Amino acid sequence: MIIFSRIVYYIFIIPVSLLPFKALYFVADLLYLFLYKVAGYRRSVVRSNLEHSFPNKPLAEINAIEKLFYHHLCDVIVEALKSFTISEKQILKRMVLENPELPNKYYADGRSLILVGGHYNNWEWIATSLNQQIMHKATAIYTPLSNIFFDGKMRNTRGKFGLELISIKAVNEFFNAHKEILTATVFGIDQSPRNPDRCHWMQFLNQDTGVLFGAEKFAKEYNYPVLYCTIKKIKRGYYTYNFSLVTDQPQEEPPGKIIETATKLLERDINAIPQYWLWTHKRWKHKRKNPHQAV
Repeated sequence: MIIFSRIVYYIFIIPVSLLPFKALYFVADLLYLFLYKVAGYRRSVVRSNLEHSFPNKPLAEINAIEKLFYHHLCDVIVEALKSFTISEKQILKRMVLENPELPNKYYADGRSLILVGGHYNNWEWIATSLNQQIMHKATAIYTPLSNIFFDGKMRNTRGKFGLELISIKAVNEFFNAHKEILTATVFGIDQSPRNPDRCHWMQFLNQDTGVLFGAEKFAKEYNYPVLYCTIKKIKRGYYTYNFSLVTDQPQEEPPGKIIETATKLLERDINAIPQYWLWTHKRWKHKRKNPHQAV
């Protein structure tokens, strides 16, 4: 398996990654034709997600969003491949933080941060560029890949400009060990929870949805302010992002308020430009067992 992974990495991924952006987006256009037109990659999942999320949209609009989504998905795929060889100068030109003064304010106050966001626009480039654009030490929670070779390459790529990746299995140990270091830790809030009995349930995109509770849990436990990240696509290969305050007094918030507020901000972004969210994800595969369950 490792030999095959090395062949894929050095014979396919790196040559594609080294292409100039103009050629890279030509590859993305070909990939769109294959994934959407030929293979129909997860089209039934995408269509179901869109129809349930936007029950009042006409079929023609659902079709248009679907096509735009696959175009954007292919851009994100090739941009993720570009991450393996992208330079620091390039990433800082193409993923620009608009309001560093907000996170830096809390650095000056001596407070670590919880950063939350979803799989919207190019989340991969946030990981690659964040540490250079804020004063905190940037860290991110991630689920290790089963493929040891690609897990190592992913860690090296996301961390080559300073980001530290924390395995989801070691989050408690990380926070306990880094109390004296000012960190800004990224949590994804739109994954489907593994255990539907241990999550927060709320309405999201017109559906009963279980959401992960970790970001709120650690914010309350350590009294870390929570900032939500919005990513905007300016044009192909160029993005901006900014932070908005969810709360800087997490221990005063009622249970579920923090994660609901953050998830509603993500919902706002998705409703504004829906094609930029990751619709191929089986987000609603779990159902609430107890109709009265909240947290």
